[in-house]
Amino acid sequence: MRICSERSGSPVRHGSGVTRRTFIRSTVAGAAVYAAGRNAFSEVAEGPAGPGSDLVVAKGNDPAKMVRAAIDAYGGMGRFVKKGDVVLVKPNIGWDRTPEQAANTNPQLVAELVRMCKETGASRVKVYDYTVNAADKAYATSGIAQAARDAGAEVSYVDVADTSKWVETPVPKGKVLTSCPLYKDALESDVFINVPIAKHHNMPGLTLAIKNLMGLIGGNRGALIHRPIHERLADLATVLRPHLNVLDAYRILLRGGPEGGNLNDVAYANKVIVGTDIVAVDAYGATLFEKDPAQFGFIVNARERALGEYDLKKVKIREVTV
Repeated sequence: MRICSERSGSPVRHGSGVTRRTFIRSTVAGAAVYAAGRNAFSEVAEGPAGPGSDLVVAKGNDPAKMVRAAIDAYGGMGRFVKKGDVVLVKPNIGWDRTPEQAANTNPQLVAELVRMCKETGASRVKVYDYTVNAADKAYATSGIAQAARDAGAEVSYVDVADTSKWVETPVPKGKVLTSCPLYKDALESDVFINVPIAKHHNMPGLTLAIKNLMGLIGGNRGALIHRPIHERLADLATVLRPHLNVLDAYRILLRGGPEGGNLNDVAYANKVIVGTDIVAVDAYGATLFEKDPAQFGFIVNARERALGEYDLKKVKIREVTV
């Protein structure tokens, strides 16, 4: 199986009229999977969430209460999840680190999202990630596996060695990538909720909602996505379009990312940011580190691909306190 194919000197295909469902169905491997019904990526609107899209920022000391308050203020989970839906909740579970070390998404927040999806009528809620450290250790030490299972989720490891689990998927709007292997179980879900943690990363500078998408692609991710990382992350975001982004900024990792480990590198921001506009979510996330969103290439490139707005002056932000 190929990793991610690279575009070389070919023009960007904007306005091609190719819908996400159309180009996913065009792959031989994926045709049977998407022959009927909606899936987590096929029915996300082709256009951007757009300038002026709302963000809700919840402030408090309890991650579960904060995420519930934020989503309720955003219109409720029923805005995204319908009765019978299969939902993918995709946190960052990459590292064999405790919640206090802020390398992975907060387990209480993940569990509360699972509960909210189940309350709204989801038939199944799946939680998984393509880990960097050994999956069994990362899932256990992060606290996410147990918390998500207790809340009613199906928790599984992404088996990167099982090539039947990856569907080679075109990236029609990519400037560098032409195709990428995506995790079949994710593509078969009806709703995709992207749940990153806000933290430092030694390559793109920060890892937020856009970077968290890497956990759904296969092969040697670092070999192609990491160089040049800003263009390739933006390309990936044209294909993987979450219905909702929930940025965990209860604790944030200021230095030593993405793996972390030193508690002196952790700060409490005590926030959860919710939005459909992945660019606006990441732009707000950058401000938590006292950074200008425009200095991050992946944010700027994603906006250039019409995926959202990074100028927060154009984004209506509602704050709630728990």
